[in-house]
Amino acid sequence: MTHQVHIIGGGMAGTEAAWQLARRGVHVRLSEMRGGGGMSPAHQGAGLAELVCSNSFRSDDHVSNAVGLLHHEMRNCDSLIMAAAARAQVPAGSALAVDRDVFSAAVEDALASLPTLEVVRERIDTIPAEGPVIIATGPLTAPALAGAIGAATGADALAFFDAIAPIVHHDSIDMDICWRASRWDKGEADYINCPMDRDEYVAFHEGLMTGEKTEFREWEANTPYFEGCMPIEVAASRGLDTLRFGPMKPVGLDNPRTGRWPHAVVQLRQDNKLGTLWNIVGFQTKLKHAEQVRLFRTIPGLQNAEFARLGGLHRNTFIHSPKVLDRQLRLHNDPRVRFAGQITGCEGYVESAAIGLLAGLMTAAQLGGRPWTTPPRTSALGALLAHVTGDAEIETYQPMNVNFGLFPPLDASVKKKQRKEGYTSRAKADLAPWLIDQRITAPA
Repeated sequence: MTHQVHIIGGGMAGTEAAWQLARRGVHVRLSEMRGGGGMSPAHQGAGLAELVCSNSFRSDDHVSNAVGLLHHEMRNCDSLIMAAAARAQVPAGSALAVDRDVFSAAVEDALASLPTLEVVRERIDTIPAEGPVIIATGPLTAPALAGAIGAATGADALAFFDAIAPIVHHDSIDMDICWRASRWDKGEADYINCPMDRDEYVAFHEGLMTGEKTEFREWEANTPYFEGCMPIEVAASRGLDTLRFGPMKPVGLDNPRTGRWPHAVVQLRQDNKLGTLWNIVGFQTKLKHAEQVRLFRTIPGLQNAEFARLGGLHRNTFIHSPKVLDRQLRLHNDPRVRFAGQITGCEGYVESAAIGLLAGLMTAAQLGGRPWTTPPRTSALGALLAHVTGDAEIETYQPMNVNFGLFPPLDASVKKKQRKEGYTSRAKADLAPWLIDQRITAPA
């Protein structure tokens, strides 16, 4: 079979993109290295869309949860991944969890029913030179292909320890304690500053030292991290005052409430163009998530912090999508090539599949000669796509789950207790005409 589109990677994003294309009659070659001469260190078998970590797709609540809203929107786009999850669902309260084997088999069965789709077990080491290509190889892309991607995107390296700083929702920061300023009052007051006195700093340092940490996985153990991406607890272990000469340096930051420099300062830097998300500068960490929430809420001004993302450090492969991709997930310097899934810098099973779904729809529209309209920025699909393709801050871009901090703010008249439902109801209303405009068939 002569293919019109070559998709590399048979995970969540690749299978979803293949489904969206092949069910529209597009001839697709889906290449998956497992079963054809390759195996990532995280996978156990050769099944398509294998779930390598949790078996949960997280909350299925589409009224007050961002990922539940994403589930809802994907179902309305006839998502393969959501349909397979329904077939494989196991009890998990308000969450959507699946039997891994049943889920993978459901994906394979659905794809096998499409006459225009060919699944080939083969390892691809270079970016194909002809035709539309979708690269959906995930966070553990094979070294040869990773090198080819690096050459195509201008990146020096892709496989490394990905140092992730926590991100806080702006409206949960106590600005009666914090203040905005840049060091020595240079610039445009670009940072939010959280002051610490000596006792608060010493207690925080002790918490870093004694807090429970996660362990590296077997394939991560010998991968070095960069000195500039060192976990904050590793830096803290070098001496009590090390952080006060590093990311928590108070020099040049006059607290307007005291007129003096604090003993230490925690700084937050804007993380998206909307100004709704702020990352804690230099706070990449291996602390377990519950420990992070407890400890970081001891920082003055963050006592009620709500986190869009918690810190982490793990081996990953992703491209700096806001820099190298256009709004249709295409490489600026080679528009034949689209990227999808976790390699774009989204985080999570559902988010990966969602970007694959969009890549498939974009490519189908292109081949059909139809204009493509981006999903509304107010929808979960639109907010996630916008973050990946340009709305994130390039210098601090890191993998991210879908969350309401990626959505345009609601009108100020919407009360805080009503905001979650406000986001989801607005998204549903705005997405409905887009589904019609793009000729997307919703399930019955």
